[in-house]
Amino acid sequence: MSNFVTKRREPFRFMVWLGIASSVLLFTVLLAAYIIRRSAADWTDVRLPNVFLISTIAIVLSSLTLHNANQAFRHERFDSYRTNMGTTLVLGTLFIVLQAWGWRQMIRSGIGLTGNPSGSFVYIISGVHLLHILIGLIFIVIALIEALRRRPYIDSFVYSVNPPNQLKLRLLTLYWHFVDVLWIVLFVFLVIHHGLTMRFSL
Repeated sequence: MSNFVTKRREPFRFMVWLGIASSVLLFTVLLAAYIIRRSAADWTDVRLPNVFLISTIAIVLSSLTLHNANQAFRHERFDSYRTNMGTTLVLGTLFIVLQAWGWRQMIRSGIGLTGNPSGSFVYIISGVHLLHILIGLIFIVIALIEALRRRPYIDSFVYSVNPPNQLKLRLLTLYWHFVDVLWIVLFVFLVIHHGLTMRFSL
C-alpha cells in the first residue's frame, strides 16, 4: 500500500522538476536572444530602477522565511509555521508590488515596450519571471489556508505526519527557492548590462 501511495506522489515531483527544467530553458533562450539583439544599432542601454534591488531583497527574505516554515513544520512548531508562511506570502506579494513600481518608474522615464529593444527585454524578462512568482504565491496561499484551518495542535500534527502533505511542502519550497535563485541570476545579469538608477522616484 505504501509503495502505491509513493508511486502516486512521484508524478508531482516529476512535474515540478519538469517545470523547473522548462523555465531554465526558456530563460536561457531569452538571455541568448538578449545578447544577440544587443549588438544591433538601435540598442541603447537603459538604467534599471533602484526599486528592483529592494524587490530582490524581499524575495531573498521570503526564501529564508519559507525555510524557517519548513523547520517549524518538521519540529511541530505549528504557530511558527503559520507565521512564517504568512510572512513568506507578504514578502512574495511585496516583490510583485515593487516590480510593478519599477515598471512604473521606467514608463515615467519614457521607457516602453516599443522603441528601444533594451527596455523591451527588461519588461519581458522581469514579466515572465513575475508569472513564476504568481504561480508560487497561489500554492503558498493554499498551504497557508490549510494551516489556518488546522489550528488545534492535534489537527496540525495529523496533517504534518501525512507523507503527501510533507511532499507538497518540500516541492513548494523547492520551486520557491528556484524562482528566488532565478531572479538573483536575472537581476545580476541585467545590472551588469544596465546598471541601476542613482535615485528613487515615485
